[in-house]
Amino acid sequence: MPLNEKELKEKILDAQENSDIASLYILEQEALELFDEDTMSGFYTNILDIALERLTDALGAPRVMDMSEVQDFATLRALYEYAMEHYHANSIKDASALFEVLSGLSNDENFSLALKFHWIASSENLSLDDFIQNIADIDATQEAGTFYISTFSKEAQKMLNSSKIGGK
Repeated sequence: MPLNEKELKEKILDAQENSDIASLYILEQEALELFDEDTMSGFYTNILDIALERLTDALGAPRVMDMSEVQDFATLRALYEYAMEHYHANSIKDASALFEVLSGLSNDENFSLALKFHWIASSENLSLDDFIQNIADIDATQEAGTFYISTFSKEAQKMLNSSKIGGK
């Protein structure tokens, strides 16, 4: 049964107080149905704030995030979405820096490799449109069901092999 606005706000506040990104993502659809654009902007800002706190903690530990742990998974998703927002807004240097950090932040080899492709493309100033058209395989990514672009064209491997980053 759908929550009313008061109940939803209470659940969101509880999730925020517990730094529970996963619960916030679970509540996202109901929030989209009940809240206006400004409130949703604040909702996503709270997710990002928690994700950045968790990133700082992980980098300070140092530790990698475990994709099988729900809070780490949700944190990586939030940080990836943040990086893609930068890429979409043509803040390519900021996106590249975030992709670099994310490529080494997870214990999931597929995620790390995928983020290396993002990092290389953005570090070579490839626009998001060109990345999606020439490097990413969006259809295969949708079939894979990942929250990140996870499947790439043959051009991507060539790009990896010829880049300074890929040679690391």
